[in-house]
Amino acid sequence: MFRNIILIGMPGVGKSTVGVILAKLLGFSFVDTDLVIQKKENRLLKDIIAEKGIDGFIDTENRILSDLSVENSVIATGGSVVYGEEAMENLSKASVVIYLKLDYKKLRYRLGNIKNRGVVIRKGQSLSDLFKERIPLYEKYADIIIDENGCNIEKTVNKIMAELGYPLL
Repeated sequence: MFRNIILIGMPGVGKSTVGVILAKLLGFSFVDTDLVIQKKENRLLKDIIAEKGIDGFIDTENRILSDLSVENSVIATGGSVVYGEEAMENLSKASVVIYLKLDYKKLRYRLGNIKNRGVVIRKGQSLSDLFKERIPLYEKYADIIIDENGCNIEKTVNKIMAELGYPLL
């Protein structure tokens, strides 16, 4: 049996929204790793990125999440978590990792202005470049891939519940 459910995927795929609903349905706690990082660092993610840069933020995220220890939790990760091998190794221990997958066009529409979303993106890198860079990493770590295309939140949750062997809503 798994100890936690880890949700990975690009920003805007609904990891936090889906995570809260899953946690309620399963009687699990909900953990948002972005909030964990902000609390440990005592500042906003955008401030960490502004001070330390992208690589410094990724190092911070990896360090903090490689020590995260929770049980019976649904964990919504930041989109950049897959850059941290130690973090992913820790998070995936005795847990099921679910990749919420969405086509690029739908993702771009959902995200709108990425500057307001706190997306970890390098100067000069496009959202399309970031998408192409991360897909293989999400697929590498995923135990289950949920295709969200054509799904609302309820359908996405139902797909996850079915994959986990729980009755549908």
